[in-house]
Amino acid sequence: MKKINKRKALIKIFTTFSTIFLFPSLSLFSKPAKANIKKTTVDLIVVWKSKRRMTLFYKKKALKSYSIRLGFNPRGHKRREGDGRTPEGNYWITHKNPNSSFHKSLGISYPNKQDEKYAKQNGFSPGKDIFIHGGPKNFLKHFFFDWTEGCIAVTDSEIDEIYYLVQKKTPIFITT
Repeated sequence: MKKINKRKALIKIFTTFSTIFLFPSLSLFSKPAKANIKKTTVDLIVVWKSKRRMTLFYKKKALKSYSIRLGFNPRGHKRREGDGRTPEGNYWITHKNPNSSFHKSLGISYPNKQDEKYAKQNGFSPGKDIFIHGGPKNFLKHFFFDWTEGCIAVTDSEIDEIYYLVQKKTPIFITT
Protein backbone atom coordinates (compact mmCIF):
# COMPACT_ATOMS: atom_id res chain seq x y z
CA MET A 1 0.00 0.00 0.00
CA LYS A 2 1.31 3.43 -0.94
CA LYS A 3 2.26 5.70 1.95
CA ILE A 4 0.41 9.02 1.97
CA ASN A 5 2.56 12.11 2.44
CA LYS A 6 0.56 14.12 4.99
CA ARG A 7 2.30 17.38 4.14
CA LYS A 8 1.47 17.09 0.43
CA ALA A 9 -2.13 16.12 1.24
CA LEU A 10 -2.54 19.13 3.55
CA ILE A 11 -1.08 21.45 0.90
CA LYS A 12 -3.56 20.14 -1.69
CA ILE A 13 -6.49 20.57 0.70
CA PHE A 14 -5.35 24.08 1.68
CA THR A 15 -4.84 25.07 -1.97
CA THR A 16 -8.28 23.82 -2.96
CA PHE A 17 -10.13 25.60 -0.17
CA SER A 18 -8.12 28.81 -0.43
CA THR A 19 -8.87 28.91 -4.17
CA ILE A 20 -12.59 28.65 -3.45
CA PHE A 21 -12.44 31.45 -0.88
CA LEU A 22 -10.02 33.73 -2.73
CA PHE A 23 -11.63 33.19 -6.13
CA PRO A 24 -15.32 32.57 -5.44
CA SER A 25 -16.18 32.70 -9.14
CA LEU A 26 -14.40 29.35 -9.43
CA SER A 27 -16.65 27.77 -6.84
CA LEU A 28 -19.41 25.37 -7.83
CA PHE A 29 -21.67 27.30 -5.46
CA SER A 30 -20.86 30.80 -6.65
CA LYS A 31 -23.63 33.22 -7.49
CA PRO A 32 -23.84 34.59 -11.03
CA ALA A 33 -21.31 37.32 -11.74
CA LYS A 34 -22.85 40.79 -11.60
CA ALA A 35 -20.84 43.76 -12.75
CA ASN A 36 -21.66 47.38 -12.11
CA ILE A 37 -22.11 47.79 -15.84
CA LYS A 38 -25.74 46.82 -16.27
CA LYS A 39 -26.73 49.82 -18.39
CA THR A 40 -23.60 49.74 -20.56
CA THR A 41 -23.43 48.19 -24.00
CA VAL A 42 -20.08 46.71 -24.89
CA ASP A 43 -18.54 48.16 -28.07
CA LEU A 44 -15.44 45.90 -28.32
CA ILE A 45 -14.34 42.47 -27.15
CA VAL A 46 -10.64 41.61 -27.02
CA VAL A 47 -9.36 38.06 -26.49
CA TRP A 48 -5.74 37.33 -25.55
CA LYS A 49 -5.32 33.62 -26.23
CA SER A 50 -1.92 33.22 -24.54
CA LYS A 51 -3.22 34.90 -21.36
CA ARG A 52 -6.55 33.03 -21.49
CA ARG A 53 -8.33 36.37 -20.95
CA MET A 54 -11.26 38.09 -22.59
CA THR A 55 -12.03 41.75 -21.84
CA LEU A 56 -15.16 43.73 -22.63
CA PHE A 57 -14.67 47.41 -23.52
CA TYR A 58 -16.86 50.49 -23.76
CA LYS A 59 -15.41 53.69 -25.28
CA LYS A 60 -11.85 52.29 -24.96
CA LYS A 61 -12.32 51.62 -21.24
CA ALA A 62 -12.06 48.05 -19.94
CA LEU A 63 -15.31 47.11 -18.22
CA LYS A 64 -14.64 43.54 -17.15
CA SER A 65 -12.24 40.67 -17.84
CA TYR A 66 -12.92 36.95 -17.79
CA SER A 67 -10.77 33.86 -17.60
CA ILE A 68 -11.42 31.74 -20.70
CA ARG A 69 -10.82 28.31 -22.20
CA LEU A 70 -10.05 27.75 -25.86
CA GLY A 71 -9.87 25.00 -28.45
CA PHE A 72 -8.03 21.82 -27.47
CA ASN A 73 -5.09 22.83 -29.74
CA PRO A 74 -4.96 26.58 -28.97
CA ARG A 75 -1.63 27.68 -30.48
CA GLY A 76 -1.85 29.41 -33.83
CA HIS A 77 -4.68 30.61 -36.02
CA LYS A 78 -7.53 28.30 -36.97
CA ARG A 79 -6.88 27.07 -40.51
CA ARG A 80 -9.22 24.16 -41.08
CA GLU A 81 -12.24 22.39 -39.70
CA GLY A 82 -11.38 20.05 -36.84
CA ASP A 83 -7.94 21.48 -36.03
CA GLY A 84 -9.03 22.41 -32.47
CA ARG A 85 -7.69 25.95 -32.79
CA THR A 86 -9.39 29.21 -31.90
CA PRO A 87 -9.24 31.75 -34.76
CA GLU A 88 -7.15 34.92 -34.58
CA GLY A 89 -8.11 38.18 -36.22
CA ASN A 90 -10.94 40.68 -36.52
CA TYR A 91 -14.48 39.33 -36.36
CA TRP A 92 -17.88 40.41 -35.01
CA ILE A 93 -20.78 38.92 -33.08
CA THR A 94 -23.27 37.51 -35.58
CA HIS A 95 -26.10 36.29 -33.35
CA LYS A 96 -27.20 35.36 -29.85
CA ASN A 97 -28.46 31.90 -28.93
CA PRO A 98 -30.31 31.60 -25.58
CA ASN A 99 -30.73 27.81 -26.06
CA SER A 100 -27.17 26.76 -26.80
CA SER A 101 -25.83 23.29 -26.01
CA PHE A 102 -23.49 25.18 -23.67
CA HIS A 103 -26.07 27.25 -21.77
CA LYS A 104 -26.02 30.44 -23.92
CA SER A 105 -23.79 31.52 -26.78
CA LEU A 106 -22.71 34.40 -29.00
CA GLY A 107 -21.85 33.55 -32.61
CA ILE A 108 -18.53 34.80 -34.03
CA SER A 109 -18.23 35.66 -37.73
CA TYR A 110 -15.55 33.04 -38.45
CA PRO A 111 -14.59 32.37 -41.20
CA ASN A 112 -13.91 35.79 -42.68
CA LYS A 113 -12.90 36.35 -46.33
CA GLN A 114 -9.19 35.78 -45.64
CA ASP A 115 -9.93 32.51 -43.82
CA GLU A 116 -12.12 31.29 -46.70
CA LYS A 117 -9.52 32.29 -49.29
CA TYR A 118 -6.70 30.46 -47.47
CA ALA A 119 -8.82 27.32 -47.07
CA LYS A 120 -9.90 27.34 -50.71
CA GLN A 121 -6.31 27.79 -51.93
CA ASN A 122 -5.26 24.80 -49.83
CA GLY A 123 -8.22 22.57 -50.67
CA PHE A 124 -9.98 22.18 -47.33
CA SER A 125 -12.87 23.59 -45.30
CA PRO A 126 -12.05 26.47 -42.91
CA GLY A 127 -14.66 25.25 -40.41
CA LYS A 128 -17.53 27.21 -38.90
CA ASP A 129 -19.66 27.55 -35.77
CA ILE A 130 -17.22 29.42 -33.53
CA PHE A 131 -18.86 30.88 -30.41
CA ILE A 132 -18.35 32.46 -27.03
CA HIS A 133 -20.31 30.10 -24.79
CA GLY A 134 -20.83 28.69 -21.32
CA GLY A 135 -19.10 25.77 -19.69
CA PRO A 136 -19.19 22.01 -20.16
CA LYS A 137 -21.36 19.57 -18.24
CA ASN A 138 -18.22 18.50 -16.33
CA PHE A 139 -17.65 21.79 -14.50
CA LEU A 140 -14.10 20.95 -13.31
CA LYS A 141 -12.95 20.34 -16.89
CA HIS A 142 -13.36 24.06 -17.53
CA PHE A 143 -10.74 24.99 -14.94
CA PHE A 144 -8.00 22.59 -15.97
CA PHE A 145 -8.13 22.10 -19.75
CA ASP A 146 -8.63 23.86 -23.05
CA TRP A 147 -11.55 21.71 -24.12
CA THR A 148 -13.59 23.36 -26.89
CA GLU A 149 -13.49 22.60 -30.62
CA GLY A 150 -12.18 26.14 -31.26
CA CYS A 151 -14.67 28.27 -29.35
CA ILE A 152 -14.11 30.61 -26.41
CA ALA A 153 -15.62 29.25 -23.19
CA VAL A 154 -16.50 30.96 -19.91
CA THR A 155 -18.60 29.76 -16.98
CA ASP A 156 -22.40 29.69 -17.26
CA SER A 157 -22.80 32.61 -14.83
CA GLU A 158 -20.27 34.63 -16.83
CA ILE A 159 -21.98 33.96 -20.18
CA ASP A 160 -25.24 35.14 -18.59
CA GLU A 161 -23.61 38.50 -17.91
CA ILE A 162 -21.77 38.69 -21.25
CA TYR A 163 -24.94 37.71 -23.15
CA TYR A 164 -26.77 40.65 -21.56
CA LEU A 165 -23.99 43.20 -22.28
CA VAL A 166 -22.98 42.24 -25.83
CA GLN A 167 -25.15 42.97 -28.87
CA LYS A 168 -25.06 41.71 -32.45
CA LYS A 169 -22.39 43.31 -34.66
CA THR A 170 -20.07 43.99 -31.69
CA PRO A 171 -16.46 43.69 -32.97
CA ILE A 172 -14.24 41.03 -31.45
CA PHE A 173 -10.44 41.04 -31.84
CA ILE A 174 -8.72 37.73 -31.07
CA THR A 175 -4.93 37.75 -30.71
CA THR A 176 -2.18 35.45 -29.42
